Amino acid sequence: MSALVEVMDISKVYHPGENEVRALDHVNLKIQEGELVAIVGQSGSGKSTLMNMLGCLDVPTSGRYLLHGQDVSGMSDNELSDIRNREIGFIFQGFNLIPNMTALENVELPLIYRGVGRTKRLELAETALEKVGLANRMDHRPSQMSGGQQQRVAIARAIAQAPPVILADEPTGNLDSHSTGEVMEILRKLHGEGRTVILITHDHEIAAQAERIIQIKDGHIESDSGE
Repeated sequence: MSALVEVMDISKVYHPGENEVRALDHVNLKIQEGELVAIVGQSGSGKSTLMNMLGCLDVPTSGRYLLHGQDVSGMSDNELSDIRNREIGFIFQGFNLIPNMTALENVELPLIYRGVGRTKRLELAETALEKVGLANRMDHRPSQMSGGQQQRVAIARAIAQAPPVILADEPTGNLDSHSTGEVMEILRKLHGEGRTVILITHDHEIAAQAERIIQIKDGHIESDSGE
């Protein structure tokens, strides 16, 4: 069975020449469908660069990245945008919600970009918000919700159209311990439903809740509990 995510000898070099910075240095990685993986590293370790590669937000300087068997490493910005829309649900530390929109409208927005019709869009958005326990907050704006609730709206937005990969970048970084527990419980449930969840974090307690932990340091994979 081919891996859902396959990174082959990827490097990312900034400022090539005398002052070059190797954010990633010949990284190899495979993630199978249905895994719950944590990528752990301190600030400057290369984990954010790796997340940008996995999320098709950036392309490598060298090496190949196959997502669902498709080589995305040399794609144009427009092609990468299409892949992101189809294949990846993003959850960010900063929630990235639009302040003057309700929870429901925030979740619907990416579905509009994907060309989903209004009736179907509404159904998907409502179902996603129900799944994260916000059935009674759909008409609330971000300012009327706690940080934990805002992050659950962001998760609903990421999962509404059931993308194969959920990419969560420090999803609990701005949350208290209670909200952190709620968010991790939702991510574990998604994994239980068969979603592939990739969690980027510097927090070892959060990482310990994954079934596989990949440690990155100085642009290299230092350890991988899946090997």
